[in-house]
Amino acid sequence: MLEKLFKLKEHDTNTRTEIIAGLTTFMTMAYILFLNPNILAATGMDKNAVFFATAVAAGVVTIAMGLLVNFPIALAPGMGLNAYFATVAAQHVGIPWPIALGAVFISGLLFIILTVTQIRQLLVVAIPQSMKNAIIVGIGLFITMLGLKMAEFMVIQAGPVIPPTLDALNEAGGVAALRSFEWNITLGSFGNNGTLLALIGLALSALLMAKKIKGAILFGILITTLIGLPMGVTSIPTGFQPFALPDFSTLAVGKLDLAGALEMGLWSIIFTFTFVELFDTFGTLVGTAGKAGLLDKNGQSPRLGRAMLVDACGVSFGALMGTSSVTAYVESTAGVAEGGRTGLTAVTTGVLFLLALVLAPLAGLIPGVATAPALIIVGLLMAQSMKNIDFIDFTEGLPAFLTIVLMPFTGSIANGIAAGIVFYTLLKAVSGRTREVHWLMWLLSILILARYLFLAGH
Repeated sequence: MLEKLFKLKEHDTNTRTEIIAGLTTFMTMAYILFLNPNILAATGMDKNAVFFATAVAAGVVTIAMGLLVNFPIALAPGMGLNAYFATVAAQHVGIPWPIALGAVFISGLLFIILTVTQIRQLLVVAIPQSMKNAIIVGIGLFITMLGLKMAEFMVIQAGPVIPPTLDALNEAGGVAALRSFEWNITLGSFGNNGTLLALIGLALSALLMAKKIKGAILFGILITTLIGLPMGVTSIPTGFQPFALPDFSTLAVGKLDLAGALEMGLWSIIFTFTFVELFDTFGTLVGTAGKAGLLDKNGQSPRLGRAMLVDACGVSFGALMGTSSVTAYVESTAGVAEGGRTGLTAVTTGVLFLLALVLAPLAGLIPGVATAPALIIVGLLMAQSMKNIDFIDFTEGLPAFLTIVLMPFTGSIANGIAAGIVFYTLLKAVSGRTREVHWLMWLLSILILARYLFLAGH
């Protein structure tokens, strides 16, 4: 049955190899089960509900990828996209999280339309490689800043002119409204046990990564949580049961607010989710499939379109379950390195995510400072794409640089992408290199400028 379903012999593999590959992929990305609830908790969402949504969304969509596409690729709520979600829906200063989930759901529908109409493939061709790499690096820095804040390594202090309260900052237009002499960024105190634990966790995770231990990020989170017990950072409630299904009464399944997302005019946020998903997914799908030898000499496969469609449907399904955008994970290459070549690898990983539902109580124990080091390390891994950017060519370097720095420093992935596209088009045009600019880049630039001019007038 497995042979008929996954064509194991045709792909020169066997059941044992595929299952081991699936287990390896799960171990390298299982950290998202514990990290995602801590990130999205900033929106006021229940950690238990986010854990359930993460496990179910990752499990179901990954199994779908294995059965419908026969690719050894696993999916889960994406890093960067969950950080952006937490930023736009931050408790007390952002939009309500049900509306943010509605925006994610709509972006998934747009993603499906873009995939079916082939526009998605056209956008991938239109955006220059330097910009694609810059987007990855910028999101990496965006994630890193979130990790530094969670660990309290980086503390933003407001001056006496504007009270340092979330409500006051929101009324004033956010942190960006503060003048340079009214706030400063300082290093947190290591006399704080939480900050000290985060530092220990970062050192521990770094050592595990340096030793190339599979599941290093996951093990780093778990060991750091244990170290937090004698430090008083990790607390175990009375009557704690380590294994149990989540409390289904707190779930966020179906609680997304589509009407609210449309009424609030969140098209900028929807655009950002869609745009980031577009390149993140395409790069992961092509890179992983290529490493598994599933693409032809032109980097194509008749199954690639189906893989994109499953991924697009996963975005909306994840929002329906109660989590930020689901996307293909680059950690899937760990399973490919172990010999995974078919969808049986993905199915194995997906089943393990569903079985992990019984770990909900353990997930609830993990403090935010224990997951902060994981964000910093993931940021580093994403920043590695910087080596593929030609900063010597000013027409490539400046747009990439603006894309990278504006994401973390303005707290918006959309701002970085917008600046990069406009400056790339402009600089190529004034340099007499218009042939290097795809016509779609001109259209995107016009739309971006129109949007910002509209905002300036209001």
